[in-house]
Amino acid sequence: MQRNDLHATVRGLVELTRPVNCVAAGSLTLIGAFVAGIGDEAVLTAVAVVTTAVAVGAGNAINDYFDREIDAINQPDRPIPRGAVSPRAALAFSSLLFAVAVALTLLLPIAAIAIAIINLLALVTYTNVFKGLPAFGNALVAYLVGSTFLFGGAAVGTLETPIVLGVLAAAATFTREVIKDVEDIEGDREEGLNTLPIAIGSDRALWVATGVLLVAVAISPLPYLLGTFGAAYLVVVLLADAIMIHACVEGFRRPTVAQRRFKYGTFLAALAFVVGRAAALI
Repeated sequence: MQRNDLHATVRGLVELTRPVNCVAAGSLTLIGAFVAGIGDEAVLTAVAVVTTAVAVGAGNAINDYFDREIDAINQPDRPIPRGAVSPRAALAFSSLLFAVAVALTLLLPIAAIAIAIINLLALVTYTNVFKGLPAFGNALVAYLVGSTFLFGGAAVGTLETPIVLGVLAAAATFTREVIKDVEDIEGDREEGLNTLPIAIGSDRALWVATGVLLVAVAISPLPYLLGTFGAAYLVVVLLADAIMIHACVEGFRRPTVAQRRFKYGTFLAALAFVVGRAAALI
């Protein structure tokens, strides 16, 4: 293999992992560990963060392997369609990353191992099993996002506080995914997908998503009410709740705008827990 070909292949393999997504997912695990209280478990936290990043990279790579025919039409610049990486190489690379993630996971407490096993199975089966099912694909993506916080907490030995953050993040992600499906409804119909808005209608799908979010919003003050975090947490999380509720309303009229606002709301929700934990340490 010539040097230019090797460089193109390596670049393609890195692109398969979606490096930015890997770093973002690892950051969520770090937040989960910080919220739970890293204490003397810095090494386990580092292992959990790296494990999350590697597992997400493996999941992205195997999804590109399964989606290679659709990507040849819709995303021709991705590594497999443009010929930078062969399907066989993508599958082998994904398998290697999954193996590394499993090996790292075995260094963590049993609760973290259990979460990792469920997540790895979810990443492998998402494209072929759940992606085309109304609401199930959205729910699985939402769970995976929320579980990154739980994984960080489990790595340092506690899920008590991260679980509220995980539920809030999962609900926000589910709602944002449904709004995205509403935005993409025409294209999804043409591709033969059966998303929630296609199955039950856009307005009904948005009401389902709003209901899921409102449940999470209702439990978001719990860390304050239980005395885990103080007023600083409550102020920031209520602001995050308000932004996400407003985004739900916006989703009925302008789904593209609503998606962006959900990202801000989710970020603020995570920041609320960081602020709450930091204030508790002072």
